[in-house]
Amino acid sequence: MTAALEARNLSLAFGGLKAVSELSLVLEPKGLCGLIGPNGAGKTTVFNLLTGVYQADSGDILLGGERMNGKKPSLIAQAGLARTFQNIRLFGELTVLDNVRTAAGVRAKSGLWRSLLRTPLYVAEERAIVERCTELLDVLGIAHRAHEQAKSLPYGDQRRLEIARALATEPKVLLLDEPVAGMNTQEKHEMRSLIESLRAQFGVSILLIEHDMGLVMEICEHITVLDHGVTIAAGTPDSIQSDPKVIEAYLGAPDEATEGAA
Repeated sequence: MTAALEARNLSLAFGGLKAVSELSLVLEPKGLCGLIGPNGAGKTTVFNLLTGVYQADSGDILLGGERMNGKKPSLIAQAGLARTFQNIRLFGELTVLDNVRTAAGVRAKSGLWRSLLRTPLYVAEERAIVERCTELLDVLGIAHRAHEQAKSLPYGDQRRLEIARALATEPKVLLLDEPVAGMNTQEKHEMRSLIESLRAQFGVSILLIEHDMGLVMEICEHITVLDHGVTIAAGTPDSIQSDPKVIEAYLGAPDEATEGAA
């Protein structure tokens, strides 16, 4: 079976600093995997590589078996890869519905002239887009806020809107960058259930970055751990939790002098 998303020996350096070194990972169709590591480990840089914001110095990115190297972010989105951001990036002055409609335009077929002339094809397509975007907002639990400005939403609903906007591009693979950052316990529980339901409902493969280890260990089937751009572990949640390199990366190496004195 062809992987939904595959990275093969990806490397990227900024000047003399190696940001990502020979990263390899595989996300299976309808898989739910995690990418974790301490602050500065290179996780968001990996997302930027996968989505075409950065171009790798070496290695390959395959989406459904198709090579994405060198493609612009817009073309990668059209190919079926969507993402959210650690720092929410909504169009604050637009309504909730219009934020999602803007993203859905990735799949629009009517083109500029039909939109200017408001041809029957354009009108029908616009109606279908609004209906689908409204359905997405309903799935995300924020349809009742469709006509509010995005900037007026509570933080948790802004996170939901960002996911709705990503789903509007009809992705095969969804990258979630810290989806529960800044949320309280109840909101985290709801987001966990939502992420699992999205995979089932939309058949999308999900790769997430998250600092909440409880969430990662509960919902991810496979986890890749980075430290300073280097993969230090990869495997099931159980194997990751007990891996000495992972424990050291998060907690630091034991103080040998202190151990000797003890």
